[in-house]
Amino acid sequence: MLQFNYLSLGYRLPPKEIQDIVDAPPLPVLSFSPSKDKILFLKRRALPPLSDLAKPEEKLAGVRIDGHSNTRSRMSSYTGIGIHKLMDDGTLGPEKVVHGYPEGAKINFVTWSHDGRNLSFSVRVEEEDNKISKLRVWIADVESGEARPLFKSPDIYLNAIFDSFVWVDNSTLLVCTIPVSRGALPQKPSVPSGPKIQSNETKNVVQVRTFQDLLKDEYDADLFDYYATSQLMLVSLDGTVKPMGPPAVYTSIDPSPDDKYLMLSSIHRPYSYIVPCGRFPKRVELWTADGKFIRELCDLPLAEDIPIATSSVRKGKRSIYWRPDKPSTLYWVETQDGGDAKVEVSPRDIVYMENAEPINGEQPEILHKLDLRYGGISWCDESLALVYESWYKTRKTRTWVVAPDKKDVSPCILFDRSSEDVYSDPGSPMLRRTAMGTYVIAKVNKQDESTYLLLNGMGATPEGNVPFLDLFDINTGSKERIWESDKEKYFETVVALMSDKIDGDLPLDQLKILTSKESKTENTQYYLQIWPEKKQVQITNFPHPYPQLASLYKEMIRYQRKDGVQLTAKLYLPPGYDQSKDGPLPCLVWSYPGEFKSKDAAGQVRGSPNEFSGIGATSPLLWLARGFAILSGPTIPIVGEGDVEANDSYVEQLVTSAEAAVEEVVRRGVVHPDKIAVGGHSYGAFMTANLLAHAPHLFCCGIARSGAYNRTLTPFGFQNEDRTLWEATNTYVEMSPFMSANKIKRPILLIHGEQDNNSGTLTMQSDRFFNALKGHGVQSRLVILPFESHGYSARESIMHVLWESDRWLQKYCVNGTSKADSETAADGESKTLAASGGGAAPEGLSSDGFSSIPRSLL
Repeated sequence: MLQFNYLSLGYRLPPKEIQDIVDAPPLPVLSFSPSKDKILFLKRRALPPLSDLAKPEEKLAGVRIDGHSNTRSRMSSYTGIGIHKLMDDGTLGPEKVVHGYPEGAKINFVTWSHDGRNLSFSVRVEEEDNKISKLRVWIADVESGEARPLFKSPDIYLNAIFDSFVWVDNSTLLVCTIPVSRGALPQKPSVPSGPKIQSNETKNVVQVRTFQDLLKDEYDADLFDYYATSQLMLVSLDGTVKPMGPPAVYTSIDPSPDDKYLMLSSIHRPYSYIVPCGRFPKRVELWTADGKFIRELCDLPLAEDIPIATSSVRKGKRSIYWRPDKPSTLYWVETQDGGDAKVEVSPRDIVYMENAEPINGEQPEILHKLDLRYGGISWCDESLALVYESWYKTRKTRTWVVAPDKKDVSPCILFDRSSEDVYSDPGSPMLRRTAMGTYVIAKVNKQDESTYLLLNGMGATPEGNVPFLDLFDINTGSKERIWESDKEKYFETVVALMSDKIDGDLPLDQLKILTSKESKTENTQYYLQIWPEKKQVQITNFPHPYPQLASLYKEMIRYQRKDGVQLTAKLYLPPGYDQSKDGPLPCLVWSYPGEFKSKDAAGQVRGSPNEFSGIGATSPLLWLARGFAILSGPTIPIVGEGDVEANDSYVEQLVTSAEAAVEEVVRRGVVHPDKIAVGGHSYGAFMTANLLAHAPHLFCCGIARSGAYNRTLTPFGFQNEDRTLWEATNTYVEMSPFMSANKIKRPILLIHGEQDNNSGTLTMQSDRFFNALKGHGVQSRLVILPFESHGYSARESIMHVLWESDRWLQKYCVNGTSKADSETAADGESKTLAASGGGAAPEGLSSDGFSSIPRSLL
């Protein structure tokens, strides 16, 4: 008999072997100084407690706001900052700890000054009633490590809803602050002033995806203005403060390379109830660095009508930036097709340039015209820039060589290829830092007349990725490989150019790069590669994060789908596994489908067999510690060649891909054919439900997290599907596992965050799918995680997800049980975990008083 009641279990812990991996201390984040002579080690904490997520938040215009702190809610943070000198021999000097800020502070927005002598960062601290203070801006002297508040007044707080602060020069910051005169929080009317009305009597065609956390009424709009409005402040390191401009909802603040101008972007009313704030009316203005208004660059109207077709964009000026190779030159792009990807027009986009203050009525200058969609620019100097364009529908991508300031030089195509063809990817140009603190394409001098760039590529091959660094002659197109990753044991990548302290061409014999190095069993470390000897110096020595799995077995396997498409997957086996003694194992298959226009491209190998196996807090690799074989990321290509729509044969291609993967691991003798589970997150959850509906012969059970199961609830497109429900009704219906709930005969575990804000994956999707499964007597369980979003972050939630998943796998995969067991008969090592992180609390309540019960239905 099905149980429809809520099951008050409280939060649970998975077996200790899983806990120990998840609770391993995280490694620090590295940040190099502008001159590359110092490194910050930004310390991180382990998983946050649920009490952090339980703090009140406002959901406004697609943004989640911690009203008490006046910042984005659910923000991760650093716990400390360590400074290391990078010695001449490449080794690290002793750590100098940044000190002076309150103990236990949460640190964010760590930024170097241009000269590398100071750090800026924000600080917030715990207050009474489990609240976090508003953010204050702090400054630290890099030489001494001593930190202090930037503002002398204790009443000036950072507003970090959008942008936060930026260095204008070495001694001045521009800071988004909470207006001192802001006033009281708007109060919700006890009685509404009228009904909520939306109208389309003008017959506009407005198609939008299923955005979440939108404004609902005028009160929400007032709240959004209250929290998001900033007063800009110019503040010197000596504490001198100068307000700049009027209060507004500033979304970005961008100084010019010469520090003379500021480009300020803001959004303003009228707001919308159907699109998030990124589509609200947008104004871009130019000011002097000392706070004088110069001119308005654009004021874009509300953009509710951007077509849903992939590659559609907003009308008007977009992607407005400073040229990094010039003191104060702006560039931007404007669409010529009205932003609609379905409109055929040539050119489709035009890129313009203009001085910050045009002289004698100068008009914007056309840099380049594009027939595909603009994809960005890599700048070098007056004679060289690379302009990128692409078109998703055909996967075509082009790179153009242009001479920005030489009218007698015609643009020419450098690369013209398919974005899906990873084997032909030539790599990306490496950038160097200029004296202005910007980054431009690095030119290399080889003591001849040619111009060389450094192309850094992943080096995809049929045997896996072999990253490289090529010396590329921009004039002839010839290449010389000057560095390549080890192929036999290690996976190495180029991280950054370290020899960029001077302007002009870099001598090849003085080249210095930062690389990472890892293997199947050795975690990532960082090295300096120094020319001309190509001397390698290790600069980090991070401990293995989970030594208990250091000897796991990993292999990149290849096999073929019945239609001839080549497929790959990463097969993992537990440490110490002996096939002759242990026999075939239970297996967890975890994947995420992808769309392709070409069978050949779909069959290309991506990734490396030598990469270190990073294990996240909810990774399927955790079940290596429970004796499972893991088939990670088996490719599930959904191919639509030519004019064929890939999703029209989604189910067929999904099933044949899964069949090929299962047949291969069973053929190898390492996986038991009757003990194969399938799982996935988001679109992978959608995949999981479809496989249980249409390939019950392959899998014994499934785990589906944060998925969308009924495509009629996302009628204006999903993933890369840009046809509407009314244009492709059969496809929407046939792809929806909700419509095939009566075909599912295998046990399925559904998990979903109660506050999922991802477009399309409303929590309602799992609720309704579970009701459909119940209605057909399917063995199923629904777990709704309080306060969690699309991904899960609180320790209590993650541990419970792992407990639920382990219970499911042990019961329906390892033991093959099909009858319901009692709720207390799960793994004997499991323990109840109070939401407060350990202390005693009444069942269902943490010591903080909020619900500690994941909503589980069986």
